Amino acid sequence: MKKKFAYLFFLPWLTLTIQAQQLSYNLAMTKPHTHYFEVETKFEALPANVIKRGYVDFKMPVWAPGSYLVREFAKNVEGETAKDLAGNVLKIEKITKNTWRVFTGKATGALFSYQVYAFEISVRTSFLDASHGFVSPSGVFVFPDGFANLAATVQIKPFKDWQEISTSLEPVGSNKWIRRSPNYDLLADSPIEIGNHRIFEFKAANIPHRFAMYGTTVYDETRIKRDVTKIVEVSTKIFGEHPCKDYTFIVHNLGSGSGGLEHTNSTVLGVNRNAYSSEGSYLGFLSLVAHEYFHLWNVKRLRPAALGPFDYDNENYTRQLWVAEGFTAYYDNLIVRRAGFTDEAGYLRDLAGNINEHENSPGSAVQSIAEASFDAWIKYYRRNENSANNSVSYYGSGARVASVLDLEILHASQAQKSLDDVMRLLYNEYYKKLDRGFTEEEFKKAVETVAGKNLDEFFAKHVYDTEKINYNQYLAYAGLQLNVMPEKTMTLGATLADENGRIMVKGLRKGAAGYEHGLNVNDEIIALNGFRLTSGAAVQSSVAGRRPGEKIALTIVRDGLLQTLDIPLAASGAANYFIVPVSSPSPAQKAVYDKWVGNK
Repeated sequence: MKKKFAYLFFLPWLTLTIQAQQLSYNLAMTKPHTHYFEVETKFEALPANVIKRGYVDFKMPVWAPGSYLVREFAKNVEGETAKDLAGNVLKIEKITKNTWRVFTGKATGALFSYQVYAFEISVRTSFLDASHGFVSPSGVFVFPDGFANLAATVQIKPFKDWQEISTSLEPVGSNKWIRRSPNYDLLADSPIEIGNHRIFEFKAANIPHRFAMYGTTVYDETRIKRDVTKIVEVSTKIFGEHPCKDYTFIVHNLGSGSGGLEHTNSTVLGVNRNAYSSEGSYLGFLSLVAHEYFHLWNVKRLRPAALGPFDYDNENYTRQLWVAEGFTAYYDNLIVRRAGFTDEAGYLRDLAGNINEHENSPGSAVQSIAEASFDAWIKYYRRNENSANNSVSYYGSGARVASVLDLEILHASQAQKSLDDVMRLLYNEYYKKLDRGFTEEEFKKAVETVAGKNLDEFFAKHVYDTEKINYNQYLAYAGLQLNVMPEKTMTLGATLADENGRIMVKGLRKGAAGYEHGLNVNDEIIALNGFRLTSGAAVQSSVAGRRPGEKIALTIVRDGLLQTLDIPLAASGAANYFIVPVSSPSPAQKAVYDKWVGNK
């Protein structure tokens, strides 16, 4: 976060006192194959009130901003020691799960040292091995409680033959291994890549950009520069300005896994190393870039009120992740369309995909997108076999609502305004003018202002409740319609996995035949109507061609006991949704459509 978000309530005299303090970190990695970062935190020139009380509390965040799950980073900390500036040992007492109290006595400064085990490769967790080091700062660096607004320096001591460092933190002088941050919020939001990765640079929207490419992969550097430049320029045009001095992409090219995490002046992307080898997978890479880059405005600056300044000790609740993430998911498709990477048909397929995801989830009748946002901490990041039956994704489900609101605005304004105008209004009013996040009421008011109409009913039904959207009402504004093809094939409604020669039930769709007639997750399927089955595919094909209501005898093993379930078959209840143009759109519909999909 920007420094101006942090602790604005200090009196001038107290601010001067705090600015006199000095905070610095040393980060070493002498044995990277053991996966331990070695951290030394130095807090010098302790203020008089701290010396008087005789201790400093050092805290480590429990979560990484942008990833809404308490991850308990302190679990990876060990080997804590403390000394005063003269080298005398100081007593340490751990007082909460993520707080270490260092008893300083009359000392004027403290050195708190520890090791961090880092061996979870993801965009939100730190990782160290013989090939590189990745620092996700909220899980590596502690901060002195009450002094999160202190400026700090970070000195990196790379492993012996590592030559490169990539981070958005500014260097101190000409030494690239020493970086500085104006406060802990920005430090926590500035990941660091260390090793011998490939770096290439380019300018886009008149801003220097750099890629740090870790991992063995083959890619076309010229093409990436050209295509990412288009994404940068399309994104910047939405808001009318670029908020950064420079921007860093840290890309981990790996054998599996994908994802991204936004930061104030950078992003971390996890990409399959083969992502650049085909047009389809490369488009997925560009969509990921567009998503995380759009966060540069939406979330990192324009944001729900709960998302900054942060409480690093606890969950930071908001009912607006459907805006923070859902709108960003909507715009990543829109940006790649506007940049010319997808055609109109591809864009409509992406839009229909969001509708398919939501409407085919039984959880869409249970959890609103506002509730999904609030419960991200306990549901979205802790999914289980029943999650599809009781919850929705604020990403795809939020993107679906964003598309409908965009069409509503386009229609109401006769194609003169769009959701872009809402984003600009919010950015200028709450980030630039008021320097704070927006409330739920303020967000709704902004949409209504641009749309020129009251949206109480829409928000009540489709944001805070689970009533189905009449998609054709909104699609008709653009000369489109939604066609629905119900699934007619018979199915158990079970997700099956082949495990060591066994057919295991991993999930069940609420309302489907298996769910309603006694099949359980973790059951092993043995036979159907007395015939042995050897794979999940065999189960599905044995069921698919049967008649509605036809009973089957399914032999299973549950808790080591054989059982037979009599199950009358039915279709799953799912459907395929797709968007098609009407045969003769009116001039008004064509104007909305062209503006929407980026034809002009």
